[in-house]
Amino acid sequence: MTINDKIDDFSMSFFSLKNKTAIVTGGNSGLGQAFSLALAKGGADLFIPGLIDDNQETKTRIENEGSRVAFMHADITEKNAAETIIQACTDRFGGVDILVNNAGICRLNEILAFDRADWDPMIDVNLTAAFDLSREAAKIMVPQKAGKIINICSLFSYLGGRMSPAYAASKHALAGLTKAYCDELARYNIQVNGIAPGYYATAITEQTRKDPATNQQVLDHIPANRWGDPLDLMGAVVFLASRASDYVNGHILAVDGGYLVR
Repeated sequence: MTINDKIDDFSMSFFSLKNKTAIVTGGNSGLGQAFSLALAKGGADLFIPGLIDDNQETKTRIENEGSRVAFMHADITEKNAAETIIQACTDRFGGVDILVNNAGICRLNEILAFDRADWDPMIDVNLTAAFDLSREAAKIMVPQKAGKIINICSLFSYLGGRMSPAYAASKHALAGLTKAYCDELARYNIQVNGIAPGYYATAITEQTRKDPATNQQVLDHIPANRWGDPLDLMGAVVFLASRASDYVNGHILAVDGGYLVR
């Protein structure tokens, strides 16, 4: 087969997620909801575990795309939660093809006041739960010799974490976990990548955006000169979940309007 023959094989179907099942932790609100809807638009069925109960808006939007969705009330930090979630997804949809480790928390405190009460929950949610779920998902993906694991990292996978050393440490570590799992699982045709969102216009950042001084401080650091919209992340997650990214592995994709270059 020549290179031209291979090029001719490419089509937009490479981005299709038809007949795939995706787990998105925390996929019922915020950026997680955008990830869930993007995967549904690509054709995937969704299994969404988290602490927020069924969100009728999320359910309706996913079903309007022709995809199925199931919710599971779960604390991903509890013992055996990962095994329970993976088994429940498998029972409901017959397998797991895509795992998006999206759930995360951030607590802020002055450095001398930042103690284990701040540290431990963030490490548990942002890092340990992602490790546990990735390990359990890999038990399904290795035998089928196919799978996608996408870790939602952060700009603070690269930067310091003023007021939140645990957030920076957990997101640095999640990027490292992404690369370590890539190194182990690539031989089984499993791609493990990350997405590092920049500053987005969501409910969490509303107060920052309302303050003219802090809003401008953020914008001054973004070459695109605007806050991100959840829409800006949707193409990235579909790409990394699809066949189109089969030779992309161990990569952290910054979707930040250029923040890291300035």
